[in-house]
Amino acid sequence: MRVAVVDKALCKPSKCNLECVRFCPVNRAGSKCVWIDESENKARISEELCVGCGICIKKCPYSAISIVNLPEKLSKSLVHRYGPNAFELFRLPIPRESRSLGILGSNGVGKSTSLKILAGVIKPNLGRYESPPSWDEIIDFFKGSELQPYFEKIADGKLRVSFKPQAIDALRKYSITVEEALKKVDERGIAGELIDYLGLSQVRDRPLKHLSGGELQKVAIAATFSKDASAYLLDEPSSYLDVRERLRVANLIRSQVAPGRYIIVVEHDLAVLDYVSDLVSIIYGEPGVYGVVGVVKGARAGINTYIEGYIREENVRFRDYRVEFHEKPPSVEWPTESIMVRWSNLSKRLDGFSLQVEEGAVHRGEVVGVLGPNGIGKTTFVRMIAGELDPDEGWIERLQDIRFSYKPQFLGEISFDGTVRQFLQASSVDTSSTFVQAELLKPLRVHNLLDHNMGDLSGGELQRVLIVSALGKDADLYLLDEPMAYLDVEQRYAVAKVVKRLTAEKGVATIVVEHDIVAIDFLAMTIMVFRGQPGIRGEASSPCDMRKGMNMFLKDMGITFRRDPETRRPRINKPGSWLDRYQREVLKEYYYVVVEEKEDRE
Repeated sequence: MRVAVVDKALCKPSKCNLECVRFCPVNRAGSKCVWIDESENKARISEELCVGCGICIKKCPYSAISIVNLPEKLSKSLVHRYGPNAFELFRLPIPRESRSLGILGSNGVGKSTSLKILAGVIKPNLGRYESPPSWDEIIDFFKGSELQPYFEKIADGKLRVSFKPQAIDALRKYSITVEEALKKVDERGIAGELIDYLGLSQVRDRPLKHLSGGELQKVAIAATFSKDASAYLLDEPSSYLDVRERLRVANLIRSQVAPGRYIIVVEHDLAVLDYVSDLVSIIYGEPGVYGVVGVVKGARAGINTYIEGYIREENVRFRDYRVEFHEKPPSVEWPTESIMVRWSNLSKRLDGFSLQVEEGAVHRGEVVGVLGPNGIGKTTFVRMIAGELDPDEGWIERLQDIRFSYKPQFLGEISFDGTVRQFLQASSVDTSSTFVQAELLKPLRVHNLLDHNMGDLSGGELQRVLIVSALGKDADLYLLDEPMAYLDVEQRYAVAKVVKRLTAEKGVATIVVEHDIVAIDFLAMTIMVFRGQPGIRGEASSPCDMRKGMNMFLKDMGITFRRDPETRRPRINKPGSWLDRYQREVLKEYYYVVVEEKEDRE
């Protein structure tokens, strides 16, 4: 079975020489395999006639064509296709009553599509986009599986679904306050409790259009659970949130698991997904081309399978490498001559907020992870190091002629009228260089976006472009503010590998502000911990070794992590559990503990 996809955003017949049509061997033999659809002015490909030669893929000047060969057996499990030469989804995650189901996979392989189908937002067309099937046909398609009664309830209107979408920025168009918005959807009478629990009390009278990303995310989550529903579906609930808030939201999600209720969560933070899920379903495939839903497993087994990149039950390898974690933290001693930037005790006051920073230094070859809650001064510190802000007290000493490259936290700050290629060139990134192509564009899958307009990019695509624009410049010190937001697990790992390799091989230094503890775990060599009262005062430690920094940070957060014995990935301990108390009281260790364990919550 062959899947041919044409990216309509990239296909520009009026600007090319129709290479796909002219060079297709089937066309040249007299048949019509590739042609230009006059109604859309886009290329069309007949999958029945295509021989899979790949000539059109190579000849297309805008990289708009993807053709993939799939096993014939998948044709019987096609659940949805968006149109001719468009994305295909095979199979669906199987929700189970009284259990929470986590969905894990790369961006663009159908996680959000699956969630929208299960939420009833999209009616599955079984590949028949021209003559969509009836509900009876859909139910018959899933006959004998656990999805049959699920879709019967949706078709009969007996399954009420509360759905939190991935994109929450649309809430900003409303002028009503947080409290007014939640009262409108409060069918369970718990909006007030959720406002207090999620820390929204201080902004309850603030209009939605004036909220930060994290505040907006918590409002969306509160609105989702305020509705009286049988199924709660959440798409990336931890985006914009710091570690403490992610754990609070995770506990809220876990608390909603109840008899007769479905909970389904799409999440890229492995620690959070592991914590909220009883079961995990992996989706793999080619981003933007097709997605295949794998078997449902227990949370631990499912995430470990994803890390391995191999589904044993289906004999499918969907990634040619294993995501690696290290059992012990790196221990490095830095010679004095390697210092790139150093500072004394610093003090900065800004809009009623005060920040105190302990004296410290950053060295060549060092990747410094910066951890702390939102509104605690992390970005302010980065801006002082970059020279955008001057400290009120203290000094910052930089090597002479030191060059900085800075990736900002907020993607909305970027405004550029042009393509990705033009943006990167304007940012002094040589897109033709071997290093940029091999180490940045291809691993981060930006090479296929070069001819996209910047204004048409999704959050994840824009994030990857900004990372390339920051790391692609020649600099001595790279400052990355929350680079993992919007990225999937594989992209986070790719960013971490690039940062570590670039920092070591070029003898530069990198400071990374990040909320994903798992990402910091395989990225950082030293850690700065920010503490205090968000929005009022912040206190930052000097860069310290990973063990000391992680223990300090997690003790402040009130949580402990253990290491999975199989993959060595970090896992959150349940608060008050035996292991949580043992690590706190006996080991005095909040993080680097490996524990043999059985599959949990299966």
